[in-house]
Amino acid sequence: MAGRVRKHSASFFENVYDVVRLVPHGRVTSYGSIAEYIGLRGSARMVGWAMNGSHTRLTDVPAHRVVNRNGLLTGKHHFGTPNMMQQLLENEGIEVVNDKIVRFNELFWNPLKELQI
Repeated sequence: MAGRVRKHSASFFENVYDVVRLVPHGRVTSYGSIAEYIGLRGSARMVGWAMNGSHTRLTDVPAHRVVNRNGLLTGKHHFGTPNMMQQLLENEGIEVVNDKIVRFNELFWNPLKELQI
């Protein structure tokens, strides 16, 4: 599925996972921007619930690339260890200080702008 997301043919969680799989290596996005892209603005918390369940997926969902609107690693507690989310981001060259992404605005990937609707 190169660059397109099926917005209505799959479940909400699957739509979220499809978008997250498109976030490029070394970039991050937010719960709210995903919700807005799939047509459910204001459903950032539901995207968070989807991310919480992403660890049980058979196919890889890079949940570590999804943070809150301020660049905070609010989902870090849902990874195997307290520092795993940060380690995964740092492995992609993303600097994290005090659970916050440094240069968040530069690294932010907005699916509304990056993907053709």
